[in-house]
Order: sequence, then C-alpha cells, then structure tokens
Amino acid sequence: MINPFEYERTNILGTLNILELMKEFKIRDFIFASGSSVYGGNEKIPFSVEDKVDKPISLYGVTKRANELMAYTYHKLYGFNCIGLRFFTVYGPWGRPDMAYFKFTRNISRGQPIEVYNYGHMKRDFTYIDDIAEGTIKSLKPVGYEIINLGSDHPVKLSYVISLIEDALGKKAKIKYLPRHAADVFATRAEIKKARELLSWQPKMKIEEGIKRTIEWFLENWKWVKRVRVG
Repeated sequence: MINPFEYERTNILGTLNILELMKEFKIRDFIFASGSSVYGGNEKIPFSVEDKVDKPISLYGVTKRANELMAYTYHKLYGFNCIGLRFFTVYGPWGRPDMAYFKFTRNISRGQPIEVYNYGHMKRDFTYIDDIAEGTIKSLKPVGYEIINLGSDHPVKLSYVISLIEDALGKKAKIKYLPRHAADVFATRAEIKKARELLSWQPKMKIEEGIKRTIEWFLENWKWVKRVRVG
C-alpha cells in the first residue's frame, strides 16, 4: 500500500520483460511464483485453483493475477510451457525480512514490541521453504499451462506461531495488538489436490519443527540478521 508502483514495475513489467526475452531467445519453459494473495476476499475455504479470483484486496494480489494471465497469453500465442505456483505463506531459513515471522523473531530477540493485527486471530497456511523448493523442482515438466497451489493444507493461528517463536527463543513477546489490516484476509488454506496428482507433491514439514529450525538458523546467523532493517 505504501509503494504500489514498485509492485507494478517489478511484477508486471518485470514479468513482461521475461516473457519477451523468452520469445527472443527461444526459451520454452516458464515457472513463476504467484501467491495466495490472488484469492483476495474469497470466503470459501480451502482456496482451490478452480475458484474465481475476481475480488482482490491488495495491489500485490492484482499484480500476481496479472502474471498468471500474461503467462496464459504467451502460452496460447507462442506455445510456452507456463506453470504458476501459488505459494502460501512461505517461511524458513533465509526468509524474506519483511515477512511477519521474521520481524517477530527479530523484535522478540531484541526485547522490542511486535505489532499483531486482528489481535492474533488470523490463520495462515504456513509452508516451509524446503517443501516449496521441492514443489518448484517437481513442476519442471511440460504440462502446457497450469496454476497450482503449494501450501501446507494445515492453517494455524498467528498467535500460535508467535508462541512457537517465544518457546524457541526462550523469550516472551511484548505484543501490541491492532485491528485487522484492510489488506489482510482472515484465513488462508490451500487445496492441494492438483499438486498431489500432477506433481506427486506432498508437504512434509510441520509448523512446530519448521519454526524450530528457522529460529536455530536465526540464532546461528545473529551477526548478519541484526544488521537487517525493515520498516
């Protein structure tokens, strides 16, 4: 919401550049990251790739949906093999520093307060990075055009994830509870039947072990992590 033009330039113009370069250099295969944000304000849970995605609540989600449509057009016009993977709340070592779990970990470890929207009641389908990597590699197959959910199919409350971070760090969080953010959905959950059937993919990591491994990585890399500034 703060930098909408960055999303437009990166996700839409950036993807168009890639598609045009594929055409120029005769590259046929395109695997790209979409995301659960395309489901927007959909109320049916779990989210299925067969669902309509015409109720966006964030520009980020709009750009990701635009990527899917652009890929479909280039698939139809030029025969590209295009697979869009809708990732669901990816977490783990070397994660993006702007993600909530990373900011929570950093602030709790420093004794600084964390901001928790919707009073911690939101549910997210957290998916460990190793599972996402495996699903991405398995999508390297000539299937034409496909959109596939990659999620854990096991959503958990944000408050529970915070408690796991507290346990792993051995520190209690100083929490500032806030109302629900306008661009946040209440819950996400991936319907992953297509991933199972088309990719023979099944997520393996449970959230408890995944957070434990993430915090271990964080503590081992503290000297690097403490230099990261977000927001």
